[in-house]
Amino acid sequence: MAKKSQINRNAKREKLVAQYAARRAALKAKADDMSVAPEDRFAARLKLAELPRNSSKTRIHHRCELSGRSKGYYRKVKLSRIALRDLANFGQIPGMTKASW
Repeated sequence: MAKKSQINRNAKREKLVAQYAARRAALKAKADDMSVAPEDRFAARLKLAELPRNSSKTRIHHRCELSGRSKGYYRKVKLSRIALRDLANFGQIPGMTKASW
């Protein structure tokens, strides 16, 4: 089980990303638009830099839904490799069995 502080920090980041998503997208579009005057694009970059760092989507870390583990994460099932194997061994995931040969 991951530390509660790490899980809570990631949840806080997810909330900030959702809160600033529209504002961040508008500023990025204005900063990348070559038809806008260079001064306006530079001002958009400065406003983008003033937004909280944790409002950036790249700062969110994928975490297992069950354990909160950040490493060995399978995006398709949103679980870590350890939690996925435990569930598969107990037959909790349809169609998944332990390999044997």
